[in-house]
Amino acid sequence: MTEHSGRDTELTVAARFNGPPDSANGGYLSGLLAQHVDAPAVRVRLHQPPPLRTPMPVRRAPGGGVRLLLGEDTVAEAVPAPVPARRIEPVPLAEAERASAGYRGRSGHPFPTCFVCGPARREGDGLRLFAGPLGGDPEADTVACAWTPGPDPAGAPAAWAALDCPGGWSVDIAERPMLLGQMTAAVFADPRPGRPHVVLGRLLGVEGRKVRTASALYDAAGAEVARAEAVWIRIRRP
Repeated sequence: MTEHSGRDTELTVAARFNGPPDSANGGYLSGLLAQHVDAPAVRVRLHQPPPLRTPMPVRRAPGGGVRLLLGEDTVAEAVPAPVPARRIEPVPLAEAERASAGYRGRSGHPFPTCFVCGPARREGDGLRLFAGPLGGDPEADTVACAWTPGPDPAGAPAAWAALDCPGGWSVDIAERPMLLGQMTAAVFADPRPGRPHVVLGRLLGVEGRKVRTASALYDAAGAEVARAEAVWIRIRRP
């Protein structure tokens, strides 16, 4: 949620939109902040876990970007960026639905209440995006799931949220947890509530604790809705 108070703009993330239990889902927060940047694609870098239920000022930065503040500290910054390359082609809806059966996070999920991918969230409360390996191959570097958006969240922040965790599950987060560090996304159209979509994630590379992924969102007819690339940081299991 974005609120306006006098000259300052404030952003507050409701408790529902958590990733880890006590902080905001990184993709959803990034989508909210990206709305303040006028560009075809936006890169958001997270500097610390974004708090929930806490008004945070959004301040203009050089180059058309913005910073999200908590006191004097920068929580996140968003800047214009090149549109990410198209790295993942669409698959049929039925294939994405089958892939969900292999979702690695059904047991041992480090953050089971995550708004986007947590299996402990109820239908209609969380997005419940359970992206599993295509073709049922546990070694596959591409995962997919089906998603039918609801009315809330809507628009670009919903697309950013949907692009977040499926990219991460292209590696086994249950085996080695990680958190979103940076996300670059371009949203070409708003997800349509009540219409089925396909979400895909792909592993691009691993360098030490850093994991690079791509993700894509298509409608059921194969039209591209949004795409993203992300950098994740591996952490100790909570």
